[in-house]
Amino acid sequence: MLPTCFRRSADRRAFGTRRRNMKKTYVHGYDSREAMRLQDQASTLVDLLHSDTSYPAGSRVLEAGCGVGAQTVTLAHNSPDAQITSVDISAASVAEARQRALSAELKNVSVEQADIFKLPYRSESFDHVFVCFVLEHLPEPVEALRILKDMIVPGGTITVIEGDHGSAYFHPDSLAAHQAIQCQVELQRRAGGNANVGRALYPFLCKAGYHDVHVSPRMVYVDSSKPSLVDGFTRKTFTAMIEGVRESAIMAGLIAGDTFDQGISDLNRTAQIGGTFCYTFFKAFGVKQGLPNNASHATSEPAPGAASSK
Repeated sequence: MLPTCFRRSADRRAFGTRRRNMKKTYVHGYDSREAMRLQDQASTLVDLLHSDTSYPAGSRVLEAGCGVGAQTVTLAHNSPDAQITSVDISAASVAEARQRALSAELKNVSVEQADIFKLPYRSESFDHVFVCFVLEHLPEPVEALRILKDMIVPGGTITVIEGDHGSAYFHPDSLAAHQAIQCQVELQRRAGGNANVGRALYPFLCKAGYHDVHVSPRMVYVDSSKPSLVDGFTRKTFTAMIEGVRESAIMAGLIAGDTFDQGISDLNRTAQIGGTFCYTFFKAFGVKQGLPNNASHATSEPAPGAASSK
C-alpha cells in the first residue's frame, strides 16, 4: 500500500479529473441564460445570505468556485479592505467574473482559473475560505473541504452556503411541479452532485476536520406581498433553474414533456396572487483548529440559535 501522503496526492489527482469531467456535464449549463439566472439569484438573496459575512482589513480570503462572480461583488463590497482571491475551474466563468469585478471597480479582488482539487497555492495561504453553491456539484464534497482546510491558517475559518431542493414546498401544491424539481435533483446526482446537500453541511464539515461548526437555515418565504422576491426568486431563480433542465430531463427519460411543462406552469402559478413558495438555504461556519498566525478573524457568524459542535 502507498504511504498516506502519496495516496492523498493520487486521490487529489483523481478528484481533480472527476471535477474537470463534471464541467462538461454541469447540470445548469454555462450559457448566458444561466449567467443571468445566477446574477438574479445573487442580487435577490444578498441580505439573506451575506449580511452577516465580512472579513477584517488585511485578511486573505479564498473564494473557491466563484463561477461568473455573482457572489464575488457582494463579498468584496462587504469586506473592502480584505484581499479576495476568487477561483473557478471554468475559463469562460473566470472571464465573466473578471469582467464583473472590473465593471464593479473592485480593487480588492483577483480572479484566477484553478481547480479546487489542485489549487496552485501553498498550505496556509489564506486566513479564510468562502464557498457558495459549489459543494452541490462535487462528487467528493468532504475531500474538497479537507483540501480547502489545508489552505487556511490555524485559527482561520470557512463559510459555506448551499441550498436544498428537498426543502422546496409551495401553494397550490402540485405533483407535476415536484416531479419537475426531482428531474433536476436526479440529473445533478447523475452528474456527480447533490442538490440536497444543504442538510449535510454540519456532518460534512465535522468529517473534514473543522471545529466549532455552526449551521443556520436561511428560509426564503415568498407570497404576493413580496413582489421583488416573487420575480427575483420564485420566477427568475428557482423556476428558471428547473425549466433549464427540460430537454435534458426528457432526453434522459425521466419525465414526459407535457408533465414537465405542467410542472413549470404550476411553479409559475405559485408566483401569482394566492400562491406561496418556500425554500431553505443553509449557511455553515467552521474553524481550523490551532493557534492563529495573525489577528485576522472573520466576523461571519451564524444566526442566534444555530446548531453548534460545542
